[in-house]
Amino acid sequence: MTRASAALAVLAIVLIALPAMVGNYALSVVTLILYFAYTGQAWNVMMGFAGQLSLGHALYVGVGAYAAGGLFFHYGAGPWAGLWLAMLLCVALGLVIGFLAFRFGVSGVYFALLTIAFAEFTRVGFDHLDWLGGPGGMFLRVAQRDTWDILNFRGPPLMYYYAILFLCGAALALCNLLLKSKAGYYWQAIRENEEAAQALGINTFRWKMLAVAISSAMTSVSGVFFAFYYNNLFPEQIFHISRSIEIILGPIIGGVGTLFGPILGAAVLTLLSDGITEGLAAMGWEIPGIKQVFYGVVLLAVIMFLPNGIWPFIARKLKL
Repeated sequence: MTRASAALAVLAIVLIALPAMVGNYALSVVTLILYFAYTGQAWNVMMGFAGQLSLGHALYVGVGAYAAGGLFFHYGAGPWAGLWLAMLLCVALGLVIGFLAFRFGVSGVYFALLTIAFAEFTRVGFDHLDWLGGPGGMFLRVAQRDTWDILNFRGPPLMYYYAILFLCGAALALCNLLLKSKAGYYWQAIRENEEAAQALGINTFRWKMLAVAISSAMTSVSGVFFAFYYNNLFPEQIFHISRSIEIILGPIIGGVGTLFGPILGAAVLTLLSDGITEGLAAMGWEIPGIKQVFYGVVLLAVIMFLPNGIWPFIARKLKL
């Protein structure tokens, strides 16, 4: 067993046993870390593997959340039915964006702007969609249960913790397989030099579309989790660009294109930002926007001193 495998096994054991060692507040913080680790991993497929910068991934979170939440709110359909609808809608949206961009040679910053535009258009559209609550939001019925209701995805915080832990483990395993597959090698070739990849006979359009489809499908799952974990959805919040920034900061700080970077980045950001917020609250200070300022400072520091992210530096030092 390699050092990396041993470290991963220890981490898995710690996370599985963690609920027995911490209280509800700490459990909610770790749930949030795992949520951002999962969404960061989903974004990493598009940017870290295939080199396509998206700044509008909140689009897939929002559409996935509203698809599953809407079915549950109006028809009482459990999240498992909504999950397939969410994935279908998000993959369709991703393919539309990808087709418009890749077929007409839109890339780089312009592709990023296109993803922002689609997220903003969708936010405005949902603001005027009264069937899903419009700007007043949609609130899912909450049933307080001490038992796990897997069918309706209702239960105590512990159930949601293990659900997002499972999703993180599944995403890590899937991304590991993708990196070692033909798709992974093609994506890395496209990321490093798309023109050279085309010269080698790689159909860059097809493989970039595949990256978009997988990334959007994975992100839609996080939207379904979001809807049933928080039980309230507001277009202004869930589609906002700040949501997309929160998704991408973990991989950027942890290490874009790495498997463990999104996990480490999400942990560092969430723990430090939550610690600063709680510390200021304890002193009676309430500074609007302090979390965003903190994100900017951390991002600046990482870009200046660890441009490849925190995880590659740690991996080299520990020889993982």
